[in-house]
Parts: sequence; C-alpha cells; structure tokens
Amino acid sequence: MKTRPSRLLRKLRAGDVPITLKLNLSEPRVVEIAGLCGADAVWLCTEHVPNDWIGLENQIRAARVHDIDTIIRVGRGSYSDYIRPLEADATGIIVPHVASADEARQIVEWVRFHPIGKRAMDGGNIDGQFCLLSVEDYIRHSNTERIVILQIESPEALENVEDIAAVPGFDALLFGPGDFSHRIGKPGQLDDSAVVAARKRVAAAARQHGKYAMTAGLIAPFEDLVAEGYRIFNAGSDVVGLSSYFKQRVDLLRSHVEKLPRSTPTRPALARKKGRSPYA
Repeated sequence: MKTRPSRLLRKLRAGDVPITLKLNLSEPRVVEIAGLCGADAVWLCTEHVPNDWIGLENQIRAARVHDIDTIIRVGRGSYSDYIRPLEADATGIIVPHVASADEARQIVEWVRFHPIGKRAMDGGNIDGQFCLLSVEDYIRHSNTERIVILQIESPEALENVEDIAAVPGFDALLFGPGDFSHRIGKPGQLDDSAVVAARKRVAAAARQHGKYAMTAGLIAPFEDLVAEGYRIFNAGSDVVGLSSYFKQRVDLLRSHVEKLPRSTPTRPALARKKGRSPYA
C-alpha cells in the first residue's frame, strides 16, 4: 500500500520554507481553497474551535485531495486526545501550553511508536489504511512522516525551553506570542522587548537542539524571523481574511451610498408610493 509523505517535512528537510494557513471554519471547501491557493498545510484546531471529529475527518480528507498537510492543535488532555487526530490521518499535531521537559517526554511517549515511544497500536483507521498497511510500514510512516509540534507560550515554558527542546522524538517548537504577552501583563504587545526576547530564545533553543521553529504569523519582519531561525510560517487565517474582505466590501458600498444625493429615490421608496411590496 502507498503512504502519503508529509509535505511540510519534505520541504523542511530540503531546506525550504513551508507555509500554513490557520482555519477556524469547519467547511472542507475552505481547506480546498487553501490547497488551490498553494498552501503547504492547514492548521486546524480543537483547543479554541468547536470542531467535531466527523467534520475534522472531512477536512483532513479534503486536504489529501490537494496533497496538503493537516496539523491539528489539540486541546490539552489525555493520550486519546493526542492520537485521535493522527488516527484520522492528520499529518501532525500541535500540543499547546507545554511547560516542562517532563511534559514533552510524556507527549512523545504517547504519540510515537516503538522504539521512540509507547503509543498503543491500532491500524484500523485511515492512518493504517484500515489494516491494509503492514505493521512495519505503519510504524515507520507514523514515526517519520507525522510532525509533532510543541507550543511555548508562558514564562514557565520559556524558562524550560532549552530542556524542552532537548527532548528527542518531536519536530518543532511553536512560539505563542498572544498568550505569552498576556501572561506577562502586556496583552497584544507583540513588539514589547520581553516578547521579542522570548521569541528569539524559542527559535534559538529549537535550532540548538535540531528542532524546527514555527511562527503563528508575521509577528515581525519576515527577514528578521528567518534570521532568528524560524522555518515554518503561518500566513494568516480564514476568519481574518473573510472579516477583512467583508468589511472592505461593505464599507466600499456604504461609501457609495452615502455619496448619493439626498433626493435620489430608492427602489423600495418608489414601490411604496405605488402601493406594492418593496420587494415585489
């Protein structure tokens, strides 16, 4: 049976810079739009978004059609919460709020197969091609073509980031500037010197220990982020894109309406004069 390699890992291993898009909407067609627009992966979420697993399976399936990866940020939870996306054939997971090396080791133990971890084996889901994939290929593919990303987003995590990065068996660190800035009492101040220093330290720790660094967005000039060591870039999100576009279109049309002379009749007004429904 043929397995699909990770597009993100392929590009990273070749020294390229992969691009992701974060999706809050659960519509698989949004995933297809991201694929058609050239994204390498979509970042889905169960931490902050009320996604259900049937919906996520359909999004993951839509991504496969366009040969793009799916990374699911899981909610903090148990072993089952972390492997469920992988068994649905997501390309990887993001685990939020990791704060210690012990947590990192536990995550690796849960989500990697022997000899890296102790993940329980099933194989009866799409990631094992419903038991059509050999055990050897299933283990190899899961351990080498599934990306595990740990999110660093608190002062406690920052103090331990070098120890976390040194844990073997995961692939990347994601700096969370929003929560970090909030935790230090400067919510949303992403250019504050303490936030910038934290961002740089996370990337340096990743680079020092052979991990990739991911950024949640262009939180600094692109060239600066690359120089710091960031290699996985999230380009934006569906809700921000739609909100910006909808607001721009509504504001544009409203500006034209406001320029109309006061005496300009509107269709509903004319219709009312004739005694008809304005929407007839």
